[in-house]
Amino acid sequence: MVKPFLQITALGVAGFALWKIASLLLLPFLMFAFKVALIVGVVMLAIWFFKQGDKPKDEAAGG
Repeated sequence: MVKPFLQITALGVAGFALWKIASLLLLPFLMFAFKVALIVGVVMLAIWFFKQGDKPKDEAAGG
């Protein structure tokens, strides 16, 4: 009865330790990726917004 409990406890402690180590290593990378995605999204939105006014309205219908 004690062995399965100790195995689950050891797995939980090991998982918690790995989670803490991974969070220290991966959190800065995830924040960097989020910032890059945010900047790319804002640039794409600006390009889309400013390209809307470049379309001629009457030339396509009259041609």
